Amino acid sequence: MSITIIFKIAAVGILVSVLCQVLKHSGREEHAFLTSLAGLLLVLFWIIPYISELFNTIRDLFSL
Repeated sequence: MSITIIFKIAAVGILVSVLCQVLKHSGREEHAFLTSLAGLLLVLFWIIPYISELFNTIRDLFSL
């Protein structure tokens, strides 16, 4: 895993939190929720290959 993915996740987290705060203060709670959900899904799509690689490594380690 490279360090760039950690920086990308941190950048998305900061951006989503700022956007959510702005949207909540402007009275758009629904949009704030959808923004946070979109950020979560984006990060999950980035992490899925690493999780798959982890499970493959564990399976190979224990020869299952």
